[in-house]
Amino acid sequence: MTRFDASDPQSRRSLYVDAIAAHRDRGSQFVTIEVDENATAENPEAADLGVPWLQFAEGIVNLDCTGDELERLKSLLSEFPAFSIDELTRPEDAEGVNVRVSATADSDRIAQFLDRVIRIVYAFPETTRVWVVEL
Repeated sequence: MTRFDASDPQSRRSLYVDAIAAHRDRGSQFVTIEVDENATAENPEAADLGVPWLQFAEGIVNLDCTGDELERLKSLLSEFPAFSIDELTRPEDAEGVNVRVSATADSDRIAQFLDRVIRIVYAFPETTRVWVVEL
């Protein structure tokens, strides 16, 4: 991979596909994507649990979300029939919910889902910059 950030829908989806391919080629534990810290400053509600992040590995998308974000995620899943909530964890010592979403799809569809999570679940605008922070 030669680039690690993107700030428009098409570039973000391309970045996600490339990151998933690099993750698989390297045999790394997972790939982690974070929303740019500047975007969270502009959208503090979406950063209630800190900088929003998504992880992908072995057909699972992992993310943290608030109760409202979880409801938006559940609604979004109706557009992605090959995706389903696999596990919800509500740690006693933390706010929010950790969600594991099973993703039985190719890299392109996973990339579409990741981008929609950033836009719909976390409610960030179309121009939000994301970073691949771990491969």
